[in-house]
Amino acid sequence: MTLSRRRVIQGAAALGSLWAMGCATTGASGAGATSTQGQGEQASAPAAPLRILILGGTAFLGPALVEYARSRGHTLTLFNRGKTNPGLFPDVEKLAGDRDPNKGEGLKALQGRTWDAVVDTSGYVPRIVRASAELLAPHVKHYTFVSSISVYQEMTKQGLDETAAVATVDDPTTEEVMKHYGALKALCEQAAEAAMPGRVLNVRPGLIVGPADSSDRFSYWPLRVAQGGEVLAPGDGADPLQFIDARDLAAWIIRSVERSVTGIYNATGPSQALLMRDFLEASKKALGSDARFTWVDTAFLTQHKVESWSDMPAWVPRDGEMGGLGNLSIAKALAAGLTFRPLEETLRDTVAWFKTLPPERQAKLRAGLSAEREREVLAAWHQSRGNATAR
Repeated sequence: MTLSRRRVIQGAAALGSLWAMGCATTGASGAGATSTQGQGEQASAPAAPLRILILGGTAFLGPALVEYARSRGHTLTLFNRGKTNPGLFPDVEKLAGDRDPNKGEGLKALQGRTWDAVVDTSGYVPRIVRASAELLAPHVKHYTFVSSISVYQEMTKQGLDETAAVATVDDPTTEEVMKHYGALKALCEQAAEAAMPGRVLNVRPGLIVGPADSSDRFSYWPLRVAQGGEVLAPGDGADPLQFIDARDLAAWIIRSVERSVTGIYNATGPSQALLMRDFLEASKKALGSDARFTWVDTAFLTQHKVESWSDMPAWVPRDGEMGGLGNLSIAKALAAGLTFRPLEETLRDTVAWFKTLPPERQAKLRAGLSAEREREVLAAWHQSRGNATAR
Protein backbone atom coordinates (compact mmCIF):
# COMPACT_ATOMS: atom_id res chain seq x y z
CA MET A 1 0.00 0.00 0.00
CA THR A 2 1.50 3.32 -1.06
CA LEU A 3 0.66 6.38 1.01
CA SER A 4 2.14 9.53 -0.46
CA ARG A 5 2.70 12.83 1.34
CA ARG A 6 0.29 14.48 -1.06
CA ARG A 7 -2.46 11.94 -0.39
CA VAL A 8 -2.11 12.48 3.36
CA ILE A 9 -2.36 16.23 2.87
CA GLN A 10 -5.28 16.01 0.47
CA GLY A 11 -7.13 13.71 2.85
CA ALA A 12 -6.69 16.10 5.74
CA ALA A 13 -7.58 19.11 3.62
CA ALA A 14 -10.76 17.49 2.37
CA LEU A 15 -11.83 17.27 5.98
CA GLY A 16 -10.99 20.89 6.70
CA SER A 17 -8.22 19.73 9.01
CA LEU A 18 -4.83 20.49 7.45
CA TRP A 19 -3.29 21.74 10.65
CA ALA A 20 -4.64 18.81 12.62
CA MET A 21 -2.36 16.36 10.83
CA GLY A 22 0.95 16.42 11.80
CA CYS A 23 -1.44 15.24 10.60
CA ALA A 24 6.87 -0.05 18.38
CA THR A 25 6.55 -2.97 20.30
CA THR A 26 5.07 -2.32 23.71
CA GLY A 27 2.63 -3.76 26.17
CA ALA A 28 -0.49 -2.05 27.40
CA SER A 29 1.58 0.50 29.31
CA GLY A 30 2.21 2.38 26.11
CA ALA A 31 -1.49 2.78 25.48
CA GLY A 32 -2.57 4.34 28.71
CA ALA A 33 0.54 5.73 30.30
CA THR A 34 0.78 9.34 31.38
CA SER A 35 4.20 10.94 31.30
CA THR A 36 5.39 11.97 34.73
CA GLN A 37 7.84 14.47 33.32
CA GLY A 38 6.91 18.06 33.96
CA GLN A 39 4.06 17.21 36.33
CA GLY A 40 5.32 19.59 39.01
CA GLU A 41 5.68 22.31 36.45
CA GLN A 42 2.18 21.60 35.15
CA ALA A 43 0.70 22.08 38.60
CA SER A 44 2.69 25.19 39.49
CA ALA A 45 1.28 28.63 38.76
CA PRO A 46 2.98 30.88 36.21
CA ALA A 47 5.35 33.52 37.54
CA ALA A 48 3.08 36.31 36.31
CA PRO A 49 -0.06 36.69 34.17
CA LEU A 50 0.68 37.28 30.50
CA ARG A 51 -1.11 39.10 27.71
CA ILE A 52 -1.36 36.56 24.90
CA LEU A 53 -2.51 37.14 21.34
CA ILE A 54 -3.84 34.09 19.48
CA LEU A 55 -3.99 34.24 15.70
CA GLY A 56 -7.09 32.11 15.17
CA GLY A 57 -8.44 30.73 18.41
CA THR A 58 -11.97 29.54 17.65
CA ALA A 59 -11.55 26.03 16.19
CA PHE A 60 -10.32 22.85 17.92
CA LEU A 61 -6.80 23.68 19.16
CA GLY A 62 -7.63 27.39 19.51
CA PRO A 63 -10.37 26.97 22.14
CA ALA A 64 -8.18 24.48 24.03
CA LEU A 65 -5.46 27.14 24.16
CA VAL A 66 -7.90 29.78 25.35
CA GLU A 67 -9.35 27.57 28.07
CA TYR A 68 -5.99 26.51 29.43
CA ALA A 69 -4.47 29.99 29.25
CA ARG A 70 -7.43 31.46 31.13
CA SER A 71 -7.13 28.75 33.78
CA ARG A 72 -3.57 30.00 34.33
CA GLY A 73 -4.71 33.59 34.79
CA HIS A 74 -3.59 34.99 31.44
CA THR A 75 -5.40 37.67 29.43
CA LEU A 76 -6.31 36.66 25.88
CA THR A 77 -6.92 38.50 22.62
CA LEU A 78 -8.13 36.61 19.55
CA PHE A 79 -7.46 37.83 16.02
CA ASN A 80 -9.41 36.22 13.18
CA ARG A 81 -12.01 36.84 10.50
CA GLY A 82 -14.91 36.20 12.85
CA LYS A 83 -16.35 33.46 10.64
CA THR A 84 -15.74 30.33 12.74
CA ASN A 85 -17.67 29.99 16.00
CA PRO A 86 -17.98 33.76 16.44
CA GLY A 87 -20.05 33.34 19.61
CA LEU A 88 -17.28 31.57 21.52
CA PHE A 89 -15.72 33.31 24.51
CA PRO A 90 -17.90 36.45 24.67
CA ASP A 91 -15.76 37.80 27.49
CA VAL A 92 -12.49 37.53 25.54
CA GLU A 93 -11.26 40.47 23.44
CA LYS A 94 -11.62 39.81 19.71
CA LEU A 95 -9.98 41.72 16.89
CA ALA A 96 -11.32 41.32 13.35
CA GLY A 97 -9.12 41.17 10.30
CA ASP A 98 -7.39 38.86 7.86
CA ARG A 99 -4.06 37.05 8.12
CA ASP A 100 -3.43 38.06 4.52
CA PRO A 101 -2.42 41.76 4.59
CA ASN A 102 -3.69 42.07 1.01
CA LYS A 103 -7.26 41.18 1.93
CA GLY A 104 -9.75 43.61 3.44
CA GLU A 105 -8.43 45.32 6.56
CA GLY A 106 -5.62 42.79 6.77
CA LEU A 107 -3.58 43.14 9.96
CA LYS A 108 -4.57 46.73 10.76
CA ALA A 109 -6.31 45.76 14.01
CA LEU A 110 -2.94 44.60 15.38
CA GLN A 111 -1.12 47.85 14.71
CA GLY A 112 -0.09 49.87 17.73
CA ARG A 113 -0.86 47.04 20.18
CA THR A 114 1.54 45.16 22.47
CA TRP A 115 1.37 41.68 23.94
CA ASP A 116 3.77 39.50 25.88
CA ALA A 117 3.39 36.58 23.49
CA VAL A 118 1.72 35.43 20.29
CA VAL A 119 0.46 31.93 19.43
CA ASP A 120 -0.04 31.43 15.70
CA THR A 121 -2.39 28.49 15.06
CA SER A 122 -3.43 29.39 11.52
CA GLY A 123 -0.39 29.98 9.33
CA TYR A 124 0.12 27.98 6.13
CA VAL A 125 1.81 30.42 3.72
CA PRO A 126 5.24 31.95 4.44
CA ARG A 127 4.29 35.38 3.07
CA ILE A 128 1.36 35.58 5.48
CA VAL A 129 3.29 34.32 8.51
CA ARG A 130 6.09 36.74 7.70
CA ALA A 131 3.64 39.64 7.59
CA SER A 132 2.27 39.00 11.08
CA ALA A 133 5.64 38.14 12.62
CA GLU A 134 7.33 41.26 11.22
CA LEU A 135 4.46 43.51 12.28
CA LEU A 136 4.44 42.13 15.81
CA ALA A 137 8.20 41.73 16.29
CA PRO A 138 8.73 45.16 17.94
CA HIS A 139 5.70 44.71 20.18
CA VAL A 140 5.91 41.14 21.55
CA LYS A 141 8.55 39.12 23.35
CA HIS A 142 7.75 35.61 22.15
CA TYR A 143 6.15 34.00 19.07
CA THR A 144 4.83 30.42 18.92
CA PHE A 145 4.16 28.94 15.50
CA VAL A 146 2.10 25.75 15.27
CA SER A 147 3.70 23.83 12.44
CA SER A 148 3.44 20.12 11.53
CA ILE A 149 5.45 16.91 11.40
CA SER A 150 4.67 16.99 7.68
CA VAL A 151 7.67 19.31 7.28
CA TYR A 152 10.06 16.35 7.15
CA GLN A 153 11.55 15.46 3.80
CA GLU A 154 11.96 11.71 4.27
CA MET A 155 9.02 10.15 6.06
CA THR A 156 10.02 6.54 5.45
CA LYS A 157 12.48 6.73 8.34
CA GLN A 158 11.59 5.74 11.89
CA GLY A 159 12.47 7.92 14.88
CA LEU A 160 12.97 11.23 13.08
CA ASP A 161 13.96 14.03 15.42
CA GLU A 162 14.06 17.80 15.02
CA THR A 163 17.45 17.73 13.27
CA ALA A 164 16.09 15.79 10.25
CA ALA A 165 15.98 17.54 6.88
CA VAL A 166 12.76 19.34 5.97
CA ALA A 167 10.92 19.35 2.67
CA THR A 168 11.75 22.02 0.12
CA VAL A 169 10.01 23.53 -2.88
CA ASP A 170 11.56 24.88 -6.08
CA ASP A 171 9.49 28.05 -5.97
CA PRO A 172 9.45 29.38 -2.39
CA THR A 173 6.83 31.96 -3.37
CA THR A 174 4.23 29.34 -4.29
CA GLU A 175 1.06 29.34 -2.25
CA GLU A 176 -0.27 25.97 -3.42
CA VAL A 177 -0.83 24.59 0.07
CA MET A 178 -2.47 21.36 -1.13
CA LYS A 179 0.59 20.50 -3.21
CA HIS A 180 3.41 21.72 -0.98
CA TYR A 181 1.98 21.62 2.53
CA GLY A 182 5.06 20.32 4.34
CA ALA A 183 7.55 22.51 2.52
CA LEU A 184 5.41 25.61 3.05
CA LYS A 185 5.05 24.85 6.76
CA ALA A 186 8.85 24.60 6.98
CA LEU A 187 9.17 27.97 5.22
CA CYS A 188 6.61 29.43 7.65
CA GLU A 189 8.80 28.30 10.55
CA GLN A 190 11.78 29.99 8.93
CA ALA A 191 9.83 33.18 8.25
CA ALA A 192 8.83 33.49 11.90
CA GLU A 193 12.38 32.88 13.07
CA ALA A 194 13.78 35.42 10.60
CA ALA A 195 11.38 38.07 11.89
CA MET A 196 12.05 37.33 15.57
CA PRO A 197 15.41 35.55 15.83
CA GLY A 198 15.87 33.65 19.06
CA ARG A 199 12.31 34.37 20.23
CA VAL A 200 10.33 31.72 18.33
CA LEU A 201 8.93 28.37 19.46
CA ASN A 202 8.17 26.18 16.45
CA VAL A 203 5.85 23.33 17.46
CA ARG A 204 5.49 20.34 15.13
CA PRO A 205 2.39 18.36 16.16
CA GLY A 206 1.36 15.06 14.74
CA LEU A 207 -2.30 14.12 14.43
CA ILE A 208 -4.25 16.29 16.88
CA VAL A 209 -7.22 14.44 18.40
CA GLY A 210 -9.89 14.52 21.09
CA PRO A 211 -13.22 16.27 21.67
CA ALA A 212 -14.11 18.81 18.95
CA ASP A 213 -12.01 17.05 16.30
CA SER A 214 -14.24 17.44 13.26
CA SER A 215 -12.04 15.31 10.98
CA ASP A 216 -13.04 11.95 12.53
CA ARG A 217 -9.49 10.74 11.82
CA PHE A 218 -9.14 9.52 15.39
CA SER A 219 -12.81 9.35 16.36
CA TYR A 220 -13.56 6.60 13.83
CA TRP A 221 -11.79 4.00 15.95
CA PRO A 222 -13.35 4.49 19.40
CA LEU A 223 -16.75 4.97 17.75
CA ARG A 224 -16.37 1.80 15.71
CA VAL A 225 -15.01 -0.19 18.64
CA ALA A 226 -17.85 1.02 20.87
CA GLN A 227 -20.34 -0.47 18.39
CA GLY A 228 -18.81 -3.90 19.03
CA GLY A 229 -18.91 -6.98 16.85
CA GLU A 230 -16.28 -7.88 14.31
CA VAL A 231 -14.00 -4.94 13.50
CA LEU A 232 -11.71 -4.80 10.48
CA ALA A 233 -8.26 -3.97 11.83
CA PRO A 234 -5.44 -3.01 9.44
CA GLY A 235 -2.11 -4.81 9.01
CA ASP A 236 -0.63 -7.14 11.58
CA GLY A 237 -1.18 -4.94 14.63
CA ALA A 238 2.50 -4.04 14.94
CA ASP A 239 2.41 -0.71 13.11
CA PRO A 240 3.12 2.22 15.45
CA LEU A 241 0.88 5.26 15.57
CA GLN A 242 1.13 8.65 17.24
CA PHE A 243 -1.31 11.43 18.08
CA ILE A 244 -1.84 14.07 20.75
CA ASP A 245 -4.95 15.25 22.56
CA ALA A 246 -5.54 18.91 21.67
CA ARG A 247 -5.90 19.72 25.36
CA ASP A 248 -2.47 18.27 26.16
CA LEU A 249 -0.89 20.12 23.25
CA ALA A 250 -2.53 23.38 24.29
CA ALA A 251 -1.40 22.99 27.90
CA TRP A 252 2.20 22.35 26.90
CA ILE A 253 2.23 25.29 24.48
CA ILE A 254 0.94 27.71 27.13
CA ARG A 255 3.38 26.42 29.76
CA SER A 256 6.18 26.79 27.21
CA VAL A 257 5.09 30.35 26.46
CA GLU A 258 5.21 31.11 30.18
CA ARG A 259 8.85 29.99 30.25
CA SER A 260 9.75 31.63 26.91
CA VAL A 261 10.82 28.28 25.45
CA THR A 262 12.28 28.63 21.96
CA GLY A 263 13.46 26.25 19.24
CA ILE A 264 11.85 23.38 17.33
CA TYR A 265 9.93 20.56 19.00
CA ASN A 266 8.09 17.49 17.72
CA ALA A 267 4.89 17.45 19.77
CA THR A 268 2.96 14.22 19.49
CA GLY A 269 2.43 11.22 21.71
CA PRO A 270 1.95 9.14 23.71
CA SER A 271 5.00 9.18 25.94
CA GLN A 272 5.79 5.55 25.12
CA ALA A 273 5.60 3.77 21.78
CA LEU A 274 2.10 2.60 20.88
CA LEU A 275 1.15 -0.16 18.45
CA MET A 276 -2.11 -0.36 16.54
CA ARG A 277 -3.12 -3.53 18.39
CA ASP A 278 -2.50 -1.90 21.77
CA PHE A 279 -4.51 1.13 20.71
CA LEU A 280 -7.51 -0.96 19.68
CA GLU A 281 -7.35 -3.15 22.79
CA ALA A 282 -7.17 -0.03 24.96
CA SER A 283 -10.22 1.32 23.12
CA LYS A 284 -12.11 -1.92 23.73
CA LYS A 285 -11.29 -1.88 27.44
CA ALA A 286 -12.00 1.82 27.96
CA LEU A 287 -15.37 1.63 26.23
CA GLY A 288 -16.54 -1.70 27.66
CA SER A 289 -16.94 -3.15 24.18
CA ASP A 290 -17.32 -6.73 22.94
CA ALA A 291 -15.44 -5.89 19.72
CA ARG A 292 -13.52 -8.68 17.98
CA PHE A 293 -10.59 -7.55 15.84
CA THR A 294 -9.91 -9.25 12.54
CA TRP A 295 -6.44 -8.25 11.33
CA VAL A 296 -6.28 -7.98 7.55
CA ASP A 297 -2.87 -7.76 5.94
CA THR A 298 -1.75 -4.71 4.01
CA ALA A 299 -1.46 -6.48 0.66
CA PHE A 300 -5.08 -7.62 0.84
CA LEU A 301 -6.25 -4.13 1.79
CA THR A 302 -4.36 -2.69 -1.15
CA GLN A 303 -5.90 -5.26 -3.48
CA HIS A 304 -9.36 -4.28 -2.26
CA LYS A 305 -8.65 -0.55 -2.47
CA VAL A 306 -8.79 0.06 1.27
CA GLU A 307 -6.42 2.94 1.89
CA SER A 308 -4.41 3.79 4.94
CA TRP A 309 -5.04 7.14 6.67
CA SER A 310 -8.42 7.67 4.98
CA ASP A 311 -10.27 4.32 4.96
CA MET A 312 -8.20 3.16 7.94
CA PRO A 313 -7.70 6.46 9.78
CA ALA A 314 -4.52 7.32 11.71
CA TRP A 315 -2.88 4.11 10.46
CA VAL A 316 0.13 3.91 8.14
CA PRO A 317 2.14 0.76 7.36
CA ARG A 318 5.54 1.01 9.06
CA ASP A 319 7.36 -0.09 5.90
CA GLY A 320 5.52 2.31 3.57
CA GLU A 321 6.38 5.64 2.01
CA MET A 322 5.03 7.50 5.06
CA GLY A 323 5.97 4.82 7.60
CA GLY A 324 7.79 7.26 9.86
CA LEU A 325 4.55 9.15 10.49
CA GLY A 326 3.76 6.87 13.41
CA ASN A 327 7.13 6.88 15.16
CA LEU A 328 8.81 10.27 15.50
CA SER A 329 11.13 11.10 18.38
CA ILE A 330 9.51 13.32 21.01
CA ALA A 331 12.38 13.08 23.50
CA LYS A 332 13.10 16.80 23.28
CA ALA A 333 9.50 17.80 24.04
CA LEU A 334 9.26 15.30 26.90
CA ALA A 335 12.37 16.83 28.43
CA ALA A 336 10.70 20.24 28.03
CA GLY A 337 7.66 19.19 30.04
CA LEU A 338 5.23 17.70 27.52
CA THR A 339 2.75 15.52 29.41
CA PHE A 340 -0.26 13.42 28.45
CA ARG A 341 -3.57 12.45 29.98
CA PRO A 342 -4.38 8.70 29.90
CA LEU A 343 -5.44 7.41 26.49
CA GLU A 344 -8.61 6.04 28.06
CA GLU A 345 -9.67 9.57 28.99
CA THR A 346 -9.22 10.84 25.44
CA LEU A 347 -11.16 7.86 24.08
CA ARG A 348 -14.11 8.29 26.42
CA ASP A 349 -14.21 12.07 26.09
CA THR A 350 -14.12 11.84 22.30
CA VAL A 351 -17.05 9.43 22.18
CA ALA A 352 -19.02 11.50 24.70
CA TRP A 353 -18.45 14.66 22.66
CA PHE A 354 -19.42 12.97 19.40
CA LYS A 355 -22.72 11.85 20.91
CA THR A 356 -23.63 15.50 21.53
CA LEU A 357 -23.58 16.23 17.79
CA PRO A 358 -26.78 16.33 15.71
CA PRO A 359 -27.98 12.87 14.61
CA GLU A 360 -27.39 13.68 10.94
CA ARG A 361 -23.74 14.50 11.68
CA GLN A 362 -23.27 11.35 13.73
CA ALA A 363 -24.63 9.33 10.82
CA LYS A 364 -21.94 10.63 8.44
CA LEU A 365 -18.40 10.00 9.61
CA ARG A 366 -15.83 11.97 7.64
CA ALA A 367 -13.17 9.26 7.75
CA GLY A 368 -13.08 5.49 7.81
CA LEU A 369 -15.01 2.73 6.10
CA SER A 370 -18.78 2.69 5.98
CA ALA A 371 -20.43 -0.25 7.74
CA GLU A 372 -21.40 -1.77 4.40
CA ARG A 373 -17.91 -1.44 2.97
CA GLU A 374 -16.36 -2.94 6.09
CA ARG A 375 -18.65 -5.97 5.84
CA GLU A 376 -17.74 -6.42 2.18
CA VAL A 377 -14.01 -6.40 2.85
CA LEU A 378 -14.32 -8.72 5.86
CA ALA A 379 -16.41 -11.17 3.84
CA ALA A 380 -13.81 -11.17 1.06
CA TRP A 381 -11.03 -11.70 3.61
CA HIS A 382 -12.78 -14.66 5.23
CA GLN A 383 -13.50 -16.16 1.85
CA SER A 384 -9.85 -15.85 0.89
CA ARG A 385 -8.94 -17.66 4.11
CA GLY A 386 -11.37 -20.50 3.46
CA ASN A 387 -14.20 -19.24 5.64
CA ALA A 388 -17.62 -19.09 4.02
CA THR A 389 -18.84 -16.08 6.00
CA ALA A 390 -17.53 -13.37 8.25
CA ARG A 391 -17.61 -14.13 11.95
